[in-house]
Amino acid sequence: MASPLKSLVCDDGRYQEAFELFLQRSSEHQCMQDFIHTQLPDILASKVVLLSFVFKSLSRLALAGLIDLEMLSELHQKHPAATVENEVVEPSSQQLHNYKVLVGQKPGLGFIKFNWNQMTAAQFEEHWKLKKMTKKADFIHMVQMLYYVKDPGATISFFQHLLSERGKLLIILVSGECSGWGKLWRTYRHQLCNTEISQCVTTADIKSYLESKGVSYQSYELPSQLDITECFTEGDQTGELLLDFLTEVLDFSKTASAELKAGVLDLLRHPDCSVESQGRVIFNNNLGVLVIDHQS
Repeated sequence: MASPLKSLVCDDGRYQEAFELFLQRSSEHQCMQDFIHTQLPDILASKVVLLSFVFKSLSRLALAGLIDLEMLSELHQKHPAATVENEVVEPSSQQLHNYKVLVGQKPGLGFIKFNWNQMTAAQFEEHWKLKKMTKKADFIHMVQMLYYVKDPGATISFFQHLLSERGKLLIILVSGECSGWGKLWRTYRHQLCNTEISQCVTTADIKSYLESKGVSYQSYELPSQLDITECFTEGDQTGELLLDFLTEVLDFSKTASAELKAGVLDLLRHPDCSVESQGRVIFNNNLGVLVIDHQS
């Protein structure tokens, strides 16, 4: 990192704890579910999914497989006769295990064949090219994972070329135009963001890339909120954990300079990032969805 601050992803235990708290305090899971059940079926209505790719990375994972399975179950309702070959790409052995446990506990998944790949998206790309694989995917989704690749544009380009003729690539990230994350990262990118990955990427960045390449896309905004009230109480453990997640800095409250900490807290409370309601500070956690077609 350009800054001496240590990335939260360096401590997986602390990260998972922060992520679980984030899920409890935010409406992220709910807004994704709403999108899956109300809009995704129409996006993919004309396509019988035969091969699906799921690309994940160090959390923010697709909620331990829950979102993945909800997507596939929704598609199964549209196309009950279709079978799905599902390539799951995940570098964390623990997260892959958690996903397998979830699959084992959930009934009605007989229409899906799971292929488990413990590797990063970059490693999968290398593996795919080395094996000279030719099969195409009808549906690829990347939920909250492009933050953890070195070059999001190159990653998108490669996997777009794996789409079948009518295939769809779905990307979910924080909204660049309509979220507190976008404002936070634009202001403190150099102090907070890990330069070895694309930690601060938003849908605005991806849109700019796609437009520069002449790639068309569909765009959707998913309203979401996160209660960050405790962040403003000095020494509050819940607040400190939330600050770690928001900044993606390990022990941010203890290791950041007084100036940086004050600046971040002021920005988090600013109307560009949050609203105050009934004594609570509610952070704008809006997400953006981009849907990309096969490129001829």
